[in-house]
Amino acid sequence: MSTDSQALMKSIIQRVATGPDLSKDIDFEEAKNGMQAILRGEIDDVQSAIFLIALRMKRETMEENQGILAAILAESDQQSVDVDQLVDLGDPYSGYNRSIPISSFLPPVLAELGLPTVIHSLDALSPKFGLTHRHIVQALGLSVDHSTADAKARLEDASIGWSYIDQASYCEGLHNMVGLRDRVIKRTVINTVETLIGPLRGRKTHSILGYVHKPYPPIYAELVKSSGMDSALLVRGVEGGVIPSLRQKGLMVSYEGNIEKDRVDIEPASLGIDQDMRAISFPAEMDVHKDIPALAQYTVKLGKAALAGEKGMFYDGLVLSASLVLWHTKKAQTLPQAAEMVRIVLDSKKALDRLR
Repeated sequence: MSTDSQALMKSIIQRVATGPDLSKDIDFEEAKNGMQAILRGEIDDVQSAIFLIALRMKRETMEENQGILAAILAESDQQSVDVDQLVDLGDPYSGYNRSIPISSFLPPVLAELGLPTVIHSLDALSPKFGLTHRHIVQALGLSVDHSTADAKARLEDASIGWSYIDQASYCEGLHNMVGLRDRVIKRTVINTVETLIGPLRGRKTHSILGYVHKPYPPIYAELVKSSGMDSALLVRGVEGGVIPSLRQKGLMVSYEGNIEKDRVDIEPASLGIDQDMRAISFPAEMDVHKDIPALAQYTVKLGKAALAGEKGMFYDGLVLSASLVLWHTKKAQTLPQAAEMVRIVLDSKKALDRLR
């Protein structure tokens, strides 16, 4: 265990954990080096937890956020993909505990529309311990433990064009912290930055992120830029994900780098979507804490039906979310044009062939 790392962490904790009025901020390099020491297993769980909790309680600065993100990037396996544009879907890693994650089936749709897409997650994480993309990809019968190189190959294969990749495969040190994060209980800075790692990068990479609280879009945009991705689409989505409400207006904000280019209060009815519910609720007889495999199979059934052109909430969710991505990446000039492109793909059933 590094003596230098121990001394650094002691110094950091002495400053950031001094109460609401006396706690001090740390700089980028201290945040980066402290987090890297944690990821490398050089800091014990007690000090690691204090570091994360104290930062949250005093409120992290942008410089601290960027330093911690830089540490995770430095400890991650990141590979370049031979595609012009790559979409990176950053849904919350703790999953969904009230509604079906339609976004699990967004990658093959976008791939069929000419946008290779990667989606990432893990098995279970606090605070939600919800249904995650890993569960759904497993229910599809596909590999969830392949390497970053394997995911790269899937993205470069024009007949597939999408991939799931697990956090354990591209950042083992961060994944090793899952147990500690569960014991910490509350959200930390890691929850803010882990969806921005982008282990796979095209010549141009677009980060698609969901958010809940109104102040977050410019914060996320700054972090996306820090991560090295080229653009960001921030969607006020259901459960903090990338799928907007199907019933009411939802704000989306488009950035190039950290420069806001456009913001739209998207009205589902303007794209021909007329639903009474904002999302697909879990079946009443299924409990997210007991029936994850059954919920994953249920999601797969609905998702495959939507990819086969069956109309309904799942179909409309794909139309709405894919339209936003097409518009953001300039594959379509207007949202109604984008919606028509998505419907043509879904009705053709071609995206079904990519579920392999």
